Amino acid sequence: MAVSRTIRNHAQTMKGRITEELGRVTHDRRLQRRGRIDRVSGGLKQAVEKTKDAFRRNGSGPR
Repeated sequence: MAVSRTIRNHAQTMKGRITEELGRVTHDRRLQRRGRIDRVSGGLKQAVEKTKDAFRRNGSGPR
């Protein structure tokens, strides 16, 4: 996995956690929802990158 993508995905996940918690503290549901979306999409992107790496390492990718 490219280091820049890893950092970007982790940053998006952390941003989502912070935004979601800020929404929870201020009772702003829209902010909570935005944070949850950022958190989940960052996690999904990380999972996709890990899967891509696993296929590249095993050599069982498309030919």
